[in-house]
This record gives sequence, C-alpha cells and structure tokens, in this order.
Amino acid sequence: MTEDTRLSLHVPEPAVRPGGQPDFSNVKIPKAGSVPRPEIDAAPETMRELAYSIIRVLNREGEAVGPWAGSLSDADLLAGLRDMMRLRAFDTRMLMAQRQGKTSFYMQHLGEEAVSCAFRKALAPGDMNFPTYRQAGLLIADGYPMVDMMNQIYSNESDPLKGRQLPIMYSSKAHGFFTISGNLATQYVQAVGWAMASAIRNDTKIAAAWIGDGSTAESDFHSALVFASTYKAPVILNIVNNQWAISTFQGIARGGSGTFAARGLGFGIPALRVDGNDYPAVHAVAKWAAERARRNLGPTLVEYVTYRAGAHSTSDDPSAYRPKTESEAWPLGDPVLRLRNHLIVRGAWSEDRHRQAEAEIMDEVLQAQKEAESHGTLHAGAGPSVRDIFEGVYAEMPPHVRRQRQKAGY
Repeated sequence: MTEDTRLSLHVPEPAVRPGGQPDFSNVKIPKAGSVPRPEIDAAPETMRELAYSIIRVLNREGEAVGPWAGSLSDADLLAGLRDMMRLRAFDTRMLMAQRQGKTSFYMQHLGEEAVSCAFRKALAPGDMNFPTYRQAGLLIADGYPMVDMMNQIYSNESDPLKGRQLPIMYSSKAHGFFTISGNLATQYVQAVGWAMASAIRNDTKIAAAWIGDGSTAESDFHSALVFASTYKAPVILNIVNNQWAISTFQGIARGGSGTFAARGLGFGIPALRVDGNDYPAVHAVAKWAAERARRNLGPTLVEYVTYRAGAHSTSDDPSAYRPKTESEAWPLGDPVLRLRNHLIVRGAWSEDRHRQAEAEIMDEVLQAQKEAESHGTLHAGAGPSVRDIFEGVYAEMPPHVRRQRQKAGY
C-alpha cells in the first residue's frame, strides 16, 4: 500500500474560530417572496426544492411579499410582537436572577423568539407540543402565567411541578406543552407516538415534535421519521437549526445531507426550510403543515434557520468556540426588530409605541417576578414539601411507598 492510498477520516470544521472574521457565506438566502407555496395536498416529490431553499416573507424594506404572505392581520402581528417582547424581557430577568443565585440554571431564547411564538398561533386547542428547553414561547404565546413559569424556575413552594424538574423544564397539559425531557431527541418518538394514538382514536388533535440541530444525530430522530412516514402520523416535525449544538457547530450533526430538511426526503416526507427570524413566514409554514396533518396527509418536516444569539445556557461561554461578533453578522437579523419594522411600514406601529410597549412589558414581567419571589427562591423562602416526593407517582400508593413516606415523617 502506498502513502497515497492510506485511508483518512473527514472531520467537519466550522468556517471560523474565535478571533476570526464571522462568515455566513454558506447560508444561501433567497429573495423574500421568491419561494413557491405548494397546494396543501401536493405530493412530497413535487416540492423537493423546498428542502434546500428558505421560505421568507419579510423583505429588507420590511414589506410582506410573496405567496406565503397574508396569513395574519395587523392585530395578529401586534400580538405576536408583544409575545416575543414578553419572552425577551422574561429571559432578561430570569438570566439576572440566575446570576444573583435565585435559581441554579437558565437558558434564554435570544434571537429565536419568532420560532415558538409564531408556531403556537398556528395550532388549535388540544394539540400537543413535545418541546425541548428553548420553546418557552409556546407557553408565553398561549397565555400561560409567567408567575407559574417563574415559580418552576425558582423551585419554590408554589412550583407547579413540586421541584421535580430542572429549571425551565416546564409542563402544562392544558396548554399543550408536554413535560420537557433533559435527554434530547426523545421528544420526536414521543410526539409521533402521541399523534398515532390520536389518529387511532379518530380524534382531531395533532402533535408537534421539537428538536435542535445537534440532536438530529440521535437515533430517536431517525426512528421517529420511520414511524411518521410509514403510518402518516398527524405530526409536524420541527428542527430548530440555530447553528450551534452547545459548543459544536451544526455541520457535525448535519453530515453530508446539505440541509437538515433534506433528511426528510429519503422518508417521503414533505420537507421545508423557513427563515426562523421571520414571524409571518414561520406562522404561514406552520399553518400549512398543520392543515396537512389535519387532512390526514401525514407528517411535515420543517427546518427553522435561525441563530442562537446568546450562550447555550448559564453554564456556557460561547466566546470559547465562536467569534464574539458572530451574532452581529447573522444575515437574517433580529426577529423582534424585523416584525417591529414591518408593523411600522404597515402604519400599525411606531418607534414611540414600541418604546412604550417595552416599558409596559418589562413592568409586567417585574410584577410577575415580585409575586413569584414572594413564594421563595432557590436559597430563600419555602420550597416544595418533602411529602410531594411520594405524591402523584402511583394512582394508588403501594404499601412500601406509604411506609417510606411514614419513615420520612409524612
């Protein structure tokens, strides 16, 4: 064997390292409004190109253009803007609370607010989301009380989950938010199974699965696609591609598929990519996919092209693996500012009203935080009762568990 024929291993490398010049030349951005909108019942093989393009509605001038535009009224858009602003203000206060030692851990959504906030508005009551830890906008946009979210983060006496979940791992059946699992990718098989059960019962409710770009490398992701495609489960398979899986760039998980959406093509699943920082585009694609599911046309895979502007979590320092100015160079901009500008162009909003709304929303969040902290924080005030360890696990408590509770003094 000669030196030229020896095997070598290919290890993908990010385009730039810390200290370098940010480079997003690999993100091919089509003109807003240029990507076609297929009919709801179009066959997957007729829309293969949508797995490689990016659906956009808002152009650089803040106008909504193209076949995916027009699904929302001014009132809808204003509500969506406030949802995103509320989530951003919530993040700001909870991140600060973690730094003050009031909770052990937090994960913010900076730059990704449009994905979950817009998607939630496309669902119906009773539909179920199987989220990861960066979809709190699903709750915010559905009116879930921020005080309850903060109580869960603080693990205080009013924590609705009784201290059983890590901070930010919410759960609410009433709001279609399945309990978050720290083991990522489980959400995919759970959502497909739930959707199949809904179909078996001849129900009307659909499911939505959520996963990040890094977790698509897990086997659960591929298993879910097999079942979803085989049984035409009424499920929307969401991939939030925010470019980074903790400290690993998205190319590692994507492999040679070109895009994450393209992985759906091999399963015969309609696959689309959408600008995740474009609120109207996210909503339009989500409504399209939801209608397909409700018509028994099967699953749709959607990749949201966005950017994680902040750290992965409060335990992470992104400057160790990406340039500090990379978020400023992200070509798809800030979702809050883009929707604000669009509403101003439409004459439905103004800079002054936006500043006033920022102040009002921050005051709303501060009031919620004050109420939540009156029930305690991680190191101050009362926490959940030890008795709660034994409750809510069995329909009927077994004798050995009852004895354990008695030994604990409860």
